[in-house]
Amino acid sequence: MPVLTGVWVSVALFLAGLVLIVKGGDWFLDGAVWMAEASGVPRFLIGATVVSLATTLPELTVSLTGVLRGARDLAVGNAVGSVAANLGLILGIGVLWAPGTAARRQLAPRALLMTAAAVCLAALCRGGEMAFPGWLALAAILAAYLAGSIREARRGMEQRRQTMPQGRTVSRRRMVWELGLFALGAGAVALGSRLLVTHGSRLALLLGVPAGVVGSTVVAVGTSLPELVTTLTAVARRETALSVGNIVGANIIDLALILPACAAVSGGSLLIGPQTTGLDLPACLALCAAAVAPPLLTGRFHRWQGAALLGLYAGYLRLLLP
Repeated sequence: MPVLTGVWVSVALFLAGLVLIVKGGDWFLDGAVWMAEASGVPRFLIGATVVSLATTLPELTVSLTGVLRGARDLAVGNAVGSVAANLGLILGIGVLWAPGTAARRQLAPRALLMTAAAVCLAALCRGGEMAFPGWLALAAILAAYLAGSIREARRGMEQRRQTMPQGRTVSRRRMVWELGLFALGAGAVALGSRLLVTHGSRLALLLGVPAGVVGSTVVAVGTSLPELVTTLTAVARRETALSVGNIVGANIIDLALILPACAAVSGGSLLIGPQTTGLDLPACLALCAAAVAPPLLTGRFHRWQGAALLGLYAGYLRLLLP
């Protein structure tokens, strides 16, 4: 009975952490976007930088918290599993529901950067350890993505300089509210991450499930909820390109930032378990290929492609779960 009670307490606190992360991420994102807009920064630039980074905040915070609290397998599983969930589950649903044309000129550089990041990550983790200075290559990919996004945003700014507002008058009450929302969101994400990591690890121990499996499944899907909400909203409006752009951008940041950041806070290197090298990363590479090859070759996303992504993700889960 005490063990059963402990399981239910951990489940409740794990779910509470998940709710805090999702809701805190919303507050953090809303506050960040408002502050950027209030300062006169165009929405295009906000989407290319602030939004992309903010939607990956749950994954980054959970993985960093996991490493700092000794739950390395859960942290690594979350980082790579989130990419698999974004491609196999979220993009699969989006493309199956609303296939459409692909803007190859915009998609190609981002798709290539995402694939390069996945290949680079797999190569760096092959020996069971990600060590400095190898992960600097991932930092270079991230810098290239952010630089390209900012460069594209500046071109848009030049084209629309005459019509876009340069700033806005902000009341003191509104400023206090938005800054408070931003701080509350950041605090909720931090607290939720701690609950998620602590009780996710405890559940894994109580139920006999490896922490890496918990990280690659429940935690990974949970921290990918911002991308899921964005995708469902976009496909409901038949905005397939928007959902794809959000997922690809989030994956580049996931692949190129999270594990290098975890390695940095671990003293420069990060041990990588056999589940990650033998299953998670190969699945991630396969999903990357299935996600970007058809639209780059044919110029559109196909319903069969969505079904294939969901099938690959289901196969990955079947291999992953005992």
